[in-house]
Amino acid sequence: MIRKIFLFVFCFLAVMTGIKAQKEASKVSVVYFCSEITPKNILKLYEAMGVDVSNYKNIGLKVHFGERGNQNFLNPELLHPLVDKVHPTFVETNVLYVSDRRFTKSHIALAKEHGFTFAPIDILDADNEIIYPGDANFEFCKTVRTGDHFENYDFYIIYSHFKGHGSSGFGGAIKNVGMGMASPGGKMAIHANNYPKVNTPDKCFQCNRCANQCPAVAISVDSHGPVIDTTKCIGCAKCIAECPLKLFSPDNSGYDETRFLRKLVEYTKVLEDKRPMVFINVMANISTTCDCSAKAPKPFMRDIGAVASKDIVAIDQACQDLTSKAYGCEHVFQKVNHVSGIEQLKYAEKLGMGSTKYILIDVATGQRITLEEAVKQTEKKEEKQEQK
Repeated sequence: MIRKIFLFVFCFLAVMTGIKAQKEASKVSVVYFCSEITPKNILKLYEAMGVDVSNYKNIGLKVHFGERGNQNFLNPELLHPLVDKVHPTFVETNVLYVSDRRFTKSHIALAKEHGFTFAPIDILDADNEIIYPGDANFEFCKTVRTGDHFENYDFYIIYSHFKGHGSSGFGGAIKNVGMGMASPGGKMAIHANNYPKVNTPDKCFQCNRCANQCPAVAISVDSHGPVIDTTKCIGCAKCIAECPLKLFSPDNSGYDETRFLRKLVEYTKVLEDKRPMVFINVMANISTTCDCSAKAPKPFMRDIGAVASKDIVAIDQACQDLTSKAYGCEHVFQKVNHVSGIEQLKYAEKLGMGSTKYILIDVATGQRITLEEAVKQTEKKEEKQEQK
């Protein structure tokens, strides 16, 4: 009798352990890796994910066209085979600050100047913005603002340059969706407080353009310059774009790193929930700052490779791990930017957006590889290049 009870308990525990192991395994995502960054391999990474786009009429390929003067943005030729296969539209949004990329016409002209000439280009907020409600579990974002062209696409391929960023530590897929697909008003809501500030109001010559263009009627202009009623301001950033003297700017007072990263993630979750997405990250030209910088610093480490995944959390986690392993520390961007960026991954996982647990699959062999093996590939690649 005792033996039967023992066997029953043993079998029960074995079954429960197996169920637990299966549940844990189900949380592990697949990230595909290649050390050679070539147009052919970018297509291989996409194909490895087994994406069926036959039922999607309009596919958006989210890219970053690079700021004028930036030397680190990804070479668009890397995307040529993928574009030939999928026939997507390059999509982007206008930026918050004043540059060629602030206005649709000059933004598209710059994109073409930078080589993005082999697919149609759509600036998602070219006409208007659309506002989605935030999730009930969010800590900060009650609404999420993107361009109204966002809904024109059935499916998105998020193609991201993984590199450093002064506010988020690093920028990868999460940042490319959350910030990269936000309208200018959305970008301001993420970056700063929900209303702008007025710099040197005494320079105002009372043209009233800001007040006339304000959709919330939140601005008045007197002899001392513009005054913003923060009880009415909706944070749309219209005044920043309209003022001919550029007197308005985001208010970064009381900046909170964790707050910024979590708002970034909340924006990403809402947009990812609206449309199916897959992700490709390229770890090349890894600078401490993003491609929005007109004079970005030179890369501080060697190129690592490229990865692809259906899991937005896993792909950014893998990039963080690979770059840190190659650099020889635990959190490379904490070291070079004094912001690790890990909080965005933790919060995204908490919101159910993906898993920080993953396995790496080498697309060249189809076999699972370790971080150490992946980094070793990049070292061998660098040695061959030096020999040449």
